[in-house]
Amino acid sequence: MILSDKSLRGLVKWFQKNRREMSWRNTRDPYKIWISEVMLQQTQVATVEPYYERFLKAFPTVHDLAKAPLDKVLKVWEGCGYYARARNLHQAAKQIVEQGGELPKSSDELRKLKGIGPYTSAAIASIAFGEAVAVLDGNVERVLARVLCERRVISDSRVKKRLHAVASELVKKAVALRLSSGDFNEAMMELGATVCKPREALCKKCPLKSECRAISSLKDVTALPKKAPAKKVPHYDIGAAIVRKDGRILITQRPEHGMLGGLWEFPGGKQERGETLEECVRREMKEELAIDVEVNSLFQSVNHAYTHFKITLHCFDCKHTGGKLKLIHCSDAKWVRPHELSRFAFPKADRVIIEKLQLTQGE
Repeated sequence: MILSDKSLRGLVKWFQKNRREMSWRNTRDPYKIWISEVMLQQTQVATVEPYYERFLKAFPTVHDLAKAPLDKVLKVWEGCGYYARARNLHQAAKQIVEQGGELPKSSDELRKLKGIGPYTSAAIASIAFGEAVAVLDGNVERVLARVLCERRVISDSRVKKRLHAVASELVKKAVALRLSSGDFNEAMMELGATVCKPREALCKKCPLKSECRAISSLKDVTALPKKAPAKKVPHYDIGAAIVRKDGRILITQRPEHGMLGGLWEFPGGKQERGETLEECVRREMKEELAIDVEVNSLFQSVNHAYTHFKITLHCFDCKHTGGKLKLIHCSDAKWVRPHELSRFAFPKADRVIIEKLQLTQGE
């Protein structure tokens, strides 16, 4: 066994004494735990807190979430990022209501819900229902890689399999010691987030320091976990249009399935090789909406980074000059006044454009 009974008890005791205060740690309501765990995917705790409160205020129960229109769900989620999470929550809520209105209690059953994978199902099942199933997120992987002194690349499938097997063995042992599986999983995550950090390891404060192989074997434990060389992040220039007509502005809705699905945006697309941004905007208006526009001055450029690529959104003032609008590559389109833009859910880069639009319009 990689950790002794004493270390496991010490870890859980450390967590109960040092855990950070978070709204979702004051409940055992499976619905609220589910919402928090989904929001915490790829998003920092400090960022999640206000969105969590806002989301639960808008949708206090799974029934409220299930019956809400997707547009409202996306608007409440706006700014939290990774919008597929919101769409999946909405779809899963409908599944839950159709099945009786209660979240499944086992990790296997939870994984049948839209958007719930191994990590989220394990977190909900262990924290809300006490199932002895291991959570393996980035924080837990880092703790285990250092405790084991695992020198192989952390993304290697064989390493992932080993870490999961060790985590599963540990959570079962914790339960055998009459420790809470939820407390054990949260303790491992908390340890990685606050002590066994990526670029700083506070080893003197670690409850597992006496059994950590990295401490005894390496001069610098932050050399682990070993990561594969970073890939170059691609960058794309996006040409977009603020199409004006009779005091209104044209906005389009992205198809529900796909990146940023269901969100509204200023229509446009990627600049192709050999074309100017102005040519890009004219082409996109024709291909996406079957309309012709006169491209005038650049209104604003906004840089934004997604997980695997970066963009610069170049928004141009445009005038509709011809063509009857058709929904070719979008779900919907509306002509709205600048002050009405706040009613719709937009990606972050577009919201920067909206702020300037409303400022210049005095709205």
